[in-house]
Amino acid sequence: MTTPPTSDLDLFADEVVLDPYSVYAELRGQGSVVHLRKNDVYALTRYDVIRGALADWESFSSTSIAFNAMANEALTGTSLASDPPVHTQLRATLTENLSPRALRGLKTRIEAKADALVAELVAKGSFEAIDALARAFPLEVVADLIGFTGHVRDNMLRWGQAAMQVLGPMNQRTTENFPIAGELYEWCSQVTAGDLAEGSVGRGIFDAEARGTIPPNTAGHIIHQYLGAGVDTTMASIGNIVALLGAHPDQLALIRQDRSLVPAAFNEVLRFWAPVHAWGRRATTDVDIDGVTVPAGAQIAILFGAGNRDARHYENPDDFLVARNPVDHLSFGYGPHGCAGQGLARLEAHAVIDALARHVERLVVGPETRVPSNTTRSIEKLPVLEVIPA
Repeated sequence: MTTPPTSDLDLFADEVVLDPYSVYAELRGQGSVVHLRKNDVYALTRYDVIRGALADWESFSSTSIAFNAMANEALTGTSLASDPPVHTQLRATLTENLSPRALRGLKTRIEAKADALVAELVAKGSFEAIDALARAFPLEVVADLIGFTGHVRDNMLRWGQAAMQVLGPMNQRTTENFPIAGELYEWCSQVTAGDLAEGSVGRGIFDAEARGTIPPNTAGHIIHQYLGAGVDTTMASIGNIVALLGAHPDQLALIRQDRSLVPAAFNEVLRFWAPVHAWGRRATTDVDIDGVTVPAGAQIAILFGAGNRDARHYENPDDFLVARNPVDHLSFGYGPHGCAGQGLARLEAHAVIDALARHVERLVVGPETRVPSNTTRSIEKLPVLEVIPA
């Protein structure tokens, strides 16, 4: 057995989660897989190895997506934390409402919402991009889609953020967020069809349970995934759009000249700044990775952002280039567990990029503020100091 290289860095240290890219480069230089002794995880660092592991659900199980036992136990039986064939059945109901056909009817409404919001912000001349756009827009879209009302709608932000924080190791961030994530878990375990707006996707999931399409008492788990896995990452991505287009006015100009670049621009945003820092898997058997052995039972850390900047796969990976169109980026995952909500995320992000390209000639952004987070890498505050309108 050939053992992987080792490192003493803490993958979840504040300075690493705030700006991980130099650490990713260091780990990629050590090997495709590196054993991080402080976290006792085997980090996958290079593009081909990450993509291969995501495709191989039999060797890399999703029953350990979190880096602590308590969160993994709480997630047992969910689509996120199960393997085929259970995963296949649960995911079918989740994706039924998120397929391109299902989302087609939402496209016009989402684009109109984005256009109105961006136009309003541009008219102000300056604004705080995270609260006013990156959070406000996806929260409203998802609340309307699932049918959230009342106190649930009010708690979506804190619940969604906490659900991602508790996937980390048992550090201070995780322990502080468990009670908040518990509120979401408790609500999802008790929610009924009557708690959700009529005609909503949430009601449709309960209809599927009533038909026997999914096992009894799993509708709440699926609704948990919409809020727990999708909202925080979409907010991060939209914040990244504003920051990157503000910092690269030449790239915004390219989109303004050719709006067919909108989807390519979002792919490049996702590649350049992956919204998810680390995601877990469990090795079910001894696995050979580029000539070294990862032992059965090992906790795996998939570093999407490291793979997305791998020069073995992308030329000039540290340059932000919207015409690159990296359709094979890793930020939505790959294989059976590829992001179920990516169609909705694309719809929202494309609408925001397109609205910015139509209404804005240039964004002058101030320094971004980030706070350490176990799972989602996002911007907390981003002042848009000046908008030069189109």
